[in-house]
Amino acid sequence: MTATTATQTTPASLHAPVIGWFEQHARDLPWRRPEAGAWGVMVSEFMLQQTPVNRVLPVYEQWMARWPRPADLAADAPGEAVRAWGRLGYPRRALRLHGAAQAITERHGGDVPSEHGQLLALPGIGEYTAAAVASFAYGQRHAVLDTNVRRVFARAATGIQYPPNATTAAERKLARALLPEDDGRAAGWAAATMELGALVCTAKNEDCTRCPIADQCAWRLAGKPAHQGPPRRGQTYAGTDRQVRGRLLAVLRDAVTPVPQSALDAVWEEPVQRARALDGLVADGLVEPLANGRYRLPLT
Repeated sequence: MTATTATQTTPASLHAPVIGWFEQHARDLPWRRPEAGAWGVMVSEFMLQQTPVNRVLPVYEQWMARWPRPADLAADAPGEAVRAWGRLGYPRRALRLHGAAQAITERHGGDVPSEHGQLLALPGIGEYTAAAVASFAYGQRHAVLDTNVRRVFARAATGIQYPPNATTAAERKLARALLPEDDGRAAGWAAATMELGALVCTAKNEDCTRCPIADQCAWRLAGKPAHQGPPRRGQTYAGTDRQVRGRLLAVLRDAVTPVPQSALDAVWEEPVQRARALDGLVADGLVEPLANGRYRLPLT
């Protein structure tokens, strides 16, 4: 942050307008309702990683109806979690969430722990998810840095269009510096900045006329200089191993009995890529090979 920018943007001057905007414009999402509880927050955080809200909503509702508590999921086969994950993408998240549910059941009596360190110790839980659950479910003071928040901070406080491709130490330091001191207000700030990035300060076609801190935004005040950093990562899918994996899993999700190799061979013509994708699914624990060349979703 330059000296000029620092005089334009201070933590205290940002908090009230952003939190006030959130109170008026926050979406009514099921994981934000009190009845969702910490488990609902955790499920949503797993599902929302690299996946838009509109795709998550129906899967989340079905998931919570089937497994309203961690113990309910832990008692079911991991393959059922993969099946219920549907087409959300990155299905290893389903296995990780199943593993977290088992650990919560075994270590914490079936209740999602409130301590950040205990959350971080759960399988499949990284720094972001632990901070998000502690903040959104338990109202604690943590820096919650997802893509949307990082973009808001990059523009408003640092004066650049996009944050780096990977989260940096400087970003974490800035996020901590911008946190309100009060726990509840810090939790509100975390949710509000995330929503601001999702709805207004978007990656493309940002709407500064709707932004509550446009008059303080370092990037806007600098004339919105174009991105000067490394090229931003694209999200290619067609023709990739991810697409092949998705097609193979779709066959297994729809099957009630083990699937023969021939059924999997039919989903992709190129044999080397198909075999590589299937081997990767097996290595990731998403598919279980059986005798006689048959495959199924994992039971254990």
